[in-house]
Amino acid sequence: MLDKVSTRDVDAVMAEIGRNARIAARQLAIASTEAKNKALHAMADAIVANTDKILAANAEDLRQVEGKGLLPSFLDRLTLTEKSVAGMAQALREIADFKDPVGEVIAAWDRPNGLQIERVRTPLGVIGVIYESRPNVTADAGALCLKAGNAVILRGGSDSAQSSQAIHDCLVTGLKTAGLSEYAIQIVPTTDRAAVGSMLSGLDGAIDVIVPRGGKSLVARVQSEARVPVFAHLEGLCHIYVDASADLEMAKKIIVNAKMRRTGVCGAAETLLVDKAVVDTHLLPLLQALKEAGCEIRGSAEVLLACPTAAAATEEDWRTEYLDAVISVAVVDGIDGAIHHINTYSSSHTEAVIAEDAAVVARFFNEIDSAILLHNASTQFADGGEFGMGGEIGISTGKMHARGPVGVEQLTSFKYRVHGTGQIRP
Repeated sequence: MLDKVSTRDVDAVMAEIGRNARIAARQLAIASTEAKNKALHAMADAIVANTDKILAANAEDLRQVEGKGLLPSFLDRLTLTEKSVAGMAQALREIADFKDPVGEVIAAWDRPNGLQIERVRTPLGVIGVIYESRPNVTADAGALCLKAGNAVILRGGSDSAQSSQAIHDCLVTGLKTAGLSEYAIQIVPTTDRAAVGSMLSGLDGAIDVIVPRGGKSLVARVQSEARVPVFAHLEGLCHIYVDASADLEMAKKIIVNAKMRRTGVCGAAETLLVDKAVVDTHLLPLLQALKEAGCEIRGSAEVLLACPTAAAATEEDWRTEYLDAVISVAVVDGIDGAIHHINTYSSSHTEAVIAEDAAVVARFFNEIDSAILLHNASTQFADGGEFGMGGEIGISTGKMHARGPVGVEQLTSFKYRVHGTGQIRP
């Protein structure tokens, strides 16, 4: 159970977790695809069989945060239902069905001296995942890391501790069923914040990569203190630009979905930009659609003229990831103005353009350097599952190695295999 570890014992316990993970990682690196898939299906079976236990644990987590004034978006991420538990199990089965990336030959070529060179996918090793309020990450991260041949150390937030533990129990059942090490997927047995510090230090070289999933303060701490590489995004400050060539009815549907489908996800739209050429025809209908969906509008001066009931946007609004039913709206001077605004305020996560003009779309794609760019589609598609990647461990906005949804392939590195026939270098 959680918190059986005293504060003074945290470092010792974390060091042992790291050692066990490193041993398990070596075993997983050579585990067969069949064994990994057997484990994943057994995990899914265990989750389904223990649905009531998982929901009871989640109810206890929810009870403990009652009266704390948490945002609806936070509670949405924390809450599990029979449907979402079944979805977790289904996601594990889908990951099992994915091609095993380990050992895949990415490229191969011959040298003039007869050497045959191959670039081959290989596991990263041990991955540390630090997350808040999302108990489903326990299953997603554990499964994705396993499929890619990595051991993983999971440290969930105190708010989802009971839910995460119940899910983790099912993952261990699956590992044992397949004859794999139970240390392949470990969960930190304490909510003491010192455990996070231990992970960020790398656990004496045991951890190869850290993946944070949570709020801005958590991710900022990880990026600031981590002594190992980090796959992360600090914020999902996502923009939608409506061009003069946009179809109005399409734009309304996309924008309402992008903002209001789930306001607490990192792919939710936070800023709407409208071409000044269609202010008279498009702006007010778009604002009305958002307001009818329950969204608060914070607008620039031009927006207030069209919608006097909107609140005036401040400079801070253009830099805010609301994660709530609030959106900032500005009128811009065509694609030039949209590119300028996005490149000024974007967190490099996800941006969308609604347009029928191919030249506008080409400029948007070429001149904006966010991890995910969409044309005529909701920003809420910024998700590994929606990309056909069988789930994700997070969205990375960095430019090294993994970028965008971090799925099974992104959880591998590569090595070179060189075959010779006795060549020596002159």
